[in-house]
Formats: sequence, C-alpha cells, structure tokens
Amino acid sequence: MQNERGQGVSHAAGDSKVPQKAQEKVPQGLEESLPNSVHDTGSGTGRQTHALNDGADSKVPKGIQKAVPEKLERALPNSIHNTGDKK
Repeated sequence: MQNERGQGVSHAAGDSKVPQKAQEKVPQGLEESLPNSVHDTGSGTGRQTHALNDGADSKVPKGIQKAVPEKLERALPNSIHNTGDKK
C-alpha cells in the first residue's frame, strides 16, 4: 500500500535497474528524479525544473529548464527564472 510520500509501491512504468525492494521504499519523487534510462517512470527526462510553480514562473522554456543543471538554473536572476532564491 502506498503512503502519502508515494512509498510502498514502485512507480516504474518500464524497465528499471533499481532493485524492486528499493523502488518500494523510496519516495515517489526520488524515483521520478532518476533518468528513465536507469528507472523508467514514463515522466519524461527524469529531470525537474527548480523554478517556482513547476516552471511557470520562468521565461525559460520548460524543456530547457529540465535539461540544464540545477546550478545554472539557480544562477539566473529571479526576474528571468524565479527559483525563489535570495541572491
């Protein structure tokens, strides 16, 4: 049975190199943050944006937000890509 953090079940939609027991013990967000080549949840690239409102608070296209390293996202001014960080 799944708890409020998504633990207790696997969220893999395809192949996974992660052992089944580990899949069931980690939070859903961790599973989805893994690249689909390692643990396929069907959630796109396995990368996430760090801009507020799931990327909506950014002038950068969402695909680019998910493709670049977090450090680069956070280096951009909040007026362009709002991560909520105090600069």
